[in-house]
Amino acid sequence: MIKEQQRFADSNLFEGMVSIRAVLESQHQPHNDRRITELYYAEERTHSHAKEYAWLTHRAEEFGFSITVLPMAELDDMAIGNTHGGVLALCSNRTLPCLTEDNVHTLPENGFFVMLEGIEDPYNFGYAMRSLYAAGADAVILSERNWMRAAGVVCRASAGASERFALYTAANGTDAAALLRKHGCRVICADMDNSVAMYDTALTRPLFLVVGGEKRGISRALLSMADAVVRLDYGREFPGALSAASAASILAFEVYRQNRDL
Repeated sequence: MIKEQQRFADSNLFEGMVSIRAVLESQHQPHNDRRITELYYAEERTHSHAKEYAWLTHRAEEFGFSITVLPMAELDDMAIGNTHGGVLALCSNRTLPCLTEDNVHTLPENGFFVMLEGIEDPYNFGYAMRSLYAAGADAVILSERNWMRAAGVVCRASAGASERFALYTAANGTDAAALLRKHGCRVICADMDNSVAMYDTALTRPLFLVVGGEKRGISRALLSMADAVVRLDYGREFPGALSAASAASILAFEVYRQNRDL
């Protein structure tokens, strides 16, 4: 864990086939310009996983990156985590466009968009992205300071969802809310004060959902713009707060439930 804490802050090293497949699949998507520059493959796997190695060799020829075969022990030393399975990829940075008047109209008209604010850990950020993608969110809006600088870690935690998502940045949540409201979205914030229960709230598309972190929450300025502030009611008395990743997951699947027949 100490090793990971020291090294994940600025990581474009993607680990494991799930992450690497996500990067490769996204090469055909206009919203993701990340590219693999070099792939590292464990020498011990070239025969035991010959089909996988051959597939990667073809992708290297297709997309123009090199493959270096190394002993597994060297990959262990390079990797941040210990679940890489003998496959690592060094990747370029990804451009995260700012959401503006010029590009907001390229988003789906009946979309579901989410802003994650103040999540303190790249793993929780990745877990939230995984659930949002599975629940059918169309894009994620990020603050200018976000965990995509630890892209490899986020990709691993999100099971590749972070690379498949359309991602945008915004100077602040109020700017994003104003733009998406013009795009036809209702603005829904997750908070406790002056809130209504999630299950008693219409969460129909088009929708902009804002989920804040456990420490900082959502700014008052953004809360004042919300069409509704929703809370997650518990099944028993419990003083603790759910993590932002858990809250985002529950809310996203409630959005899915309410819109599944539309």
